[in-house]
Amino acid sequence: MAGSRVLWKGAISFGLVHIPVGLHTATSEQGIDFDWLDKRTMDRVGYKRINKRTGKEITSENIVKGVDTGDGEYVVLSKEEIEAAYPRTTQTIEIERFVDAGEIPFSYLERPYYLTPINKGAKVYALLRETLHSAGKVGLATVVIQTKQHLAALMPCGPALVLNLLRWGDEVRPVDALELPDVGSQKISAGERKMAAQLVSEMSGKWKPDDFKDEFREQVMALVERKRDAGNTESVTQPEESAPETAEVIDLTALLKRSLGARGGKAAGGSSDEPSESKPAKASPSASKKSTSGSAKKAAKKTAKASPTANKKTAPSSAKKPAAKGASATSKSSKAKPSKTSAAERKAA
Repeated sequence: MAGSRVLWKGAISFGLVHIPVGLHTATSEQGIDFDWLDKRTMDRVGYKRINKRTGKEITSENIVKGVDTGDGEYVVLSKEEIEAAYPRTTQTIEIERFVDAGEIPFSYLERPYYLTPINKGAKVYALLRETLHSAGKVGLATVVIQTKQHLAALMPCGPALVLNLLRWGDEVRPVDALELPDVGSQKISAGERKMAAQLVSEMSGKWKPDDFKDEFREQVMALVERKRDAGNTESVTQPEESAPETAEVIDLTALLKRSLGARGGKAAGGSSDEPSESKPAKASPSASKKSTSGSAKKAAKKTAKASPTANKKTAPSSAKKPAAKGASATSKSSKAKPSKTSAAERKAA
C-alpha cells in the first residue's frame, strides 16, 4: 500500500513455510469527533480519575488494578503479577488449521489488517494467496500483538492477504437464549416464497461500497461548513498547563505502533533515532600548563604597565615569580576544577 506505514513486522508460519510480512491498518474511523466545551467560557472539558465514593480526583500512582469476583469483592493484582501472565511474543502468525471460508460467522469478525510481503517473501506470499483463493479456504491463526493474544483469520482478498482479528468463542453470545422463529412452525406458502425470491432477485447487484454513505456524518459536516462560512464560530482557548491525565483507553492501533517501535525496528535492522551520548574530552595536562602560564604572564605584564612606579628592568623578573608559582598551582587545580580562575589571574585582577 502506497503511503501506508508498517504497524507490525513478523511472519506467517505453517508447517515448514515461513513468510515474512508487514502489518498495515485496513480501516480508518470516519465518525464525527465531538469535543466537550463549557458553554459559559468555551473552554475544553476533560476527563478526570475520580474516587467514586469521595468524588475527589486521585493520581495514577494511587491506582491499582483489581478483578471483580462477582460478589462485591475484588482481587488486587500487582503490575508484576499481570506482566508475568502476558503471553510470549514470537512475532509469528501461527496458522493452526485451514477451514472453509464460509464457516466463520460474521459475528466473529472484529478488525481487518492488510499483510504485505517483506524481505524477499513475495513468491511464497503469492503462492499462499492463490492456494487459498482456489481452495476456498482461510487459515485460522493465533498471533500476539504487544501483550495481547488474538485469534485471527488469514484470508485472501483480491491481490492481498488480510489478517482479520476474530473474537474468541466465549466473547460471542450464543443465539440459544433468543426467541427466534422456527422455520417449520411458520406457515409460509409457496406463493410467498416465490414473491420473496423475485424481490431479492430484482434488488440484487454488485458489491460497491462507495454507493453507501454515512448520512449522519455528511449532514453534520455540511451543517458545520455552512456555519463556518457564515462566521458562526466560537474561539476556544487552549489551556497553558497540560490537561489532567485521562483514563487510559486501549487503542489497538496505538498498541501496534508501540510494538513496532519496541521490537520491529530492531528486527528490521534500523538504527536508533536517539543520539548517542558523548563523553566530554579530557584536557591535556601540558596544554593546561601552557594556557595557564601564558595567561599568568599576560596578566603580570598588564599589572607592571599599569603601575606608575614600576621599574622596567625589575618588572619582568618580578612578573616571572608569581607567574611560575601561579602556573604550577593552577596546573594542579585545573585537572580537578578546570572552571576556576588561576591564582596569578586573581592577583593581577
